[in-house]
Amino acid sequence: MIEALFFSTEETALLPHLYKKLRLLAGDSITDAQVVKLKKLLTEGAQSGKLPRNDFGMNPIIRDMQTSIIVADEIGMKGTCLLGIMLHDLVRNNILTLTQVNEGFGEDTARIIEGLVKTEKLYDRSHTINTENFRDLLLSFAEDMRVILIMISARVNIMRQIKDSPNEQDRIKIAEEASSLYAPLAHKLGLYKLKSELEDLSLKYTQHDVYYEIKNKLNETKQNRDKYIENFITPIKERLEKEGYVFSIKGRTKSINSIWHKMRQQKTEFEKIYDLFAIRIILDAPIDKEKKVCWEVYSIITDKYKPNPNRLRDWLSIPKSNGYESLHTTVMGPEGKWVEVQIRTRRMDEIAEHGLAAHWRYKGLKSEENLDDWLTQVREALENSDDDSQKIMNHFKMDLYDDEVFVFSPKGDLFKLPKGATILDFAFGIHSKIGCKCTGGKINGKNVQLRQVLNNGDQVEILTSNTQVPKQDWLNIVTTTKARNKIRQELKEMAGRQTEFAKEDVQRKFKNRKIDYDEGTMMRLIKKLGFRNVTEFYQSVADGTNDVNDVVDKYQEMAVKEQEALTSAPQYRRAEDYTIHSEEPETKSKDDVLVIGKDVKGIDFSLAKCCHPIYGDDVFGFVSVGGGIRIHRTDCPNATELKRRFDYRIIKARWAGKADGKQYPITLHVVGNDDIGIVTNLTSIISKEQDASLHSISIDSNDGLFSGHLTINISDKSKLNQLIKKLQAVKGVKQINR
Repeated sequence: MIEALFFSTEETALLPHLYKKLRLLAGDSITDAQVVKLKKLLTEGAQSGKLPRNDFGMNPIIRDMQTSIIVADEIGMKGTCLLGIMLHDLVRNNILTLTQVNEGFGEDTARIIEGLVKTEKLYDRSHTINTENFRDLLLSFAEDMRVILIMISARVNIMRQIKDSPNEQDRIKIAEEASSLYAPLAHKLGLYKLKSELEDLSLKYTQHDVYYEIKNKLNETKQNRDKYIENFITPIKERLEKEGYVFSIKGRTKSINSIWHKMRQQKTEFEKIYDLFAIRIILDAPIDKEKKVCWEVYSIITDKYKPNPNRLRDWLSIPKSNGYESLHTTVMGPEGKWVEVQIRTRRMDEIAEHGLAAHWRYKGLKSEENLDDWLTQVREALENSDDDSQKIMNHFKMDLYDDEVFVFSPKGDLFKLPKGATILDFAFGIHSKIGCKCTGGKINGKNVQLRQVLNNGDQVEILTSNTQVPKQDWLNIVTTTKARNKIRQELKEMAGRQTEFAKEDVQRKFKNRKIDYDEGTMMRLIKKLGFRNVTEFYQSVADGTNDVNDVVDKYQEMAVKEQEALTSAPQYRRAEDYTIHSEEPETKSKDDVLVIGKDVKGIDFSLAKCCHPIYGDDVFGFVSVGGGIRIHRTDCPNATELKRRFDYRIIKARWAGKADGKQYPITLHVVGNDDIGIVTNLTSIISKEQDASLHSISIDSNDGLFSGHLTINISDKSKLNQLIKKLQAVKGVKQINR
């Protein structure tokens, strides 16, 4: 019944052959009792109907037996590894539990099955298998390196079996994975035969015509090629024996994939590949005479065959940084064919094959340094024929990626993040805009918060909202530099935008309350309130720490106090870098240019120092307590209050006649970029005016701007207006008013 439903006719015929071979290879590593138990479980699994075939229609039990034979025969792993391979499909399809495996076959077998099931599930989540990140995740999930060796063997088995499959699309996918993921791993582990087979079969399935073109050319000349290598080696061998060297010589033809790689790399045809043939001469020599012996053999070879001077590689004098030592040359052999010759001692060969400079390293394949060293240890354990080699393998654990986690997006894309990374880190890892809008996420379908820490293999979905913005405490949640930098940048830009909004709000409040806004006065207020810069002040307005109305009230209070101080006794703040003073001309009260009251001239008066009226200004008179008359501009800051409280002391006043050249002091408030060059330009313009002179200048800089007071002696208002226009044209000046 089982055979009729579960096994095809061909599979039924194949089954005894596979069983006999596997039983022979397993030997004493699997007991008779375990064999009986295994048969019973597999029979139950076949009867359950829960063991599916793969995309190529391969029977799971036949497939696992074939993989087990490769693992035992070509890698040398037996016992628990073989049990794990045969049982893992039962566990994966919920026919058997890990607890049952542990009880029936031991903890070691259960651990291998757990690794196989976990790593196989990764394929269901990711479509980015051909990436270095996926390789790292695979190694991390496997934990026990035997799992990786089994997976390499399983891929070799599939590649061998699918040559006649009509499923072209899946075959190409499997072949690409073999080339990009499993062949490099096999290479690192020293499984060179399996590595070459994976690469050749991958080329066969993905580039059929290229593969068979090279294969046919090799087949056409196989006998001639073998004979050629023998003819090439013979005279060298005879000469070395005659000279008394102890050595061994290996001759080989490069693999089809290697030849194709050379053709692409050199952009040449098959017939023009230099090193289609390769010979390795391995010498026995004491360590102090190694270089001497290698060069002597080089001399013998080049005496016989002409070398290509451009193809000499001397890694004896200066070994590679990874420790590789050897002497390579390419010589012209019989019939004008190029042959690569490698000359090294047995010690150098051991290092190249088993130590720092294993073959995969000096071919330029890149990997993390600690992973390289670790895989080298694993390879050496595999090559160790001692009984303890499997015990060594049992203790290998994948702890190389303890500082990293690998997670999937909902679409199956794979991301690598530092250990401890959160949902928020992942959001910024996808895109900065997604990070800024992140409100939380889902891990394996469950809702989680921003600070949820990610684990290996998690499938992560980010939730966003258009109303979300970065928060200051996000800096305590993220662990990646990218996320932290982007949050800081966004917070700074948000603060800048809030500052502009707050500044507009303040200025709008001034306008609504019909109060003149002076940049210099505002900067002095900001400094008085204890803020380090303008941005910090407006940020306090934006976040509500400072109320806009309170700010305006404090501004008015400061402005009144400054005007009162100017009225009683003008004091100018000295600039640290630029200060000018000159004598202020006296304004005499007996000037007849001013008409007070009803066309009355000759009355004593003085010009108010709170507004500094000059000839041409609209003015009024104010009778002071002492009886004198002070002349104010009608737009004097104090005019409104004086008229409201002391209307009876206000008298009319006007200028009469024409300005007679007398000069009056006025003060201009200037705001501009904090640059001493601006001050020089301003003073230069004033000095060139015939009817004006500079009395004093006082500057206070803050946050990239300066606020200054220019006290100028000038004859009349029209001249003042002309001067202000000239000063406003100076580059960097932002505001000028009286």
